[in-house]
Amino acid sequence: VQLQASGGGLVQAGGSLRPSCAASGRTLSSYRMGWFRQAPGKEREFVAAIRWSGGSTYYGDSVKGRFTISRDNAKNTVYLQMNSLKPEDTAVYYCAADPYGRDRYTRPLSYDYWGQGTQVTVSS
Repeated sequence: VQLQASGGGLVQAGGSLRPSCAASGRTLSSYRMGWFRQAPGKEREFVAAIRWSGGSTYYGDSVKGRFTISRDNAKNTVYLQMNSLKPEDTAVYYCAADPYGRDRYTRPLSYDYWGQGTQVTVSS
């Protein structure tokens, strides 16, 4: 599976962005897709995940109520709608794919494939 993330950028606090992650190479029906982020000097942090089949969603505590993960089956693409952005949301955002839908979906090690990352910067 190849993952191509895009859609990051610079936005003021309170604004919105919608990064996307286009997947190619495999059928994703059994997959769980995830978004993680990593700020300088910090560990990679779970943001959100979605089961491709059924669409169940999961969120990290710091983004609940502000971020929404979704997928477009026809485009093989996952989106992360980010609203009410805060300066502490500044990070490189990575999309990832888990072919097996492992239970520990908040762990980076549960994901076998990673995109290249897209920078999100929120100014105060």
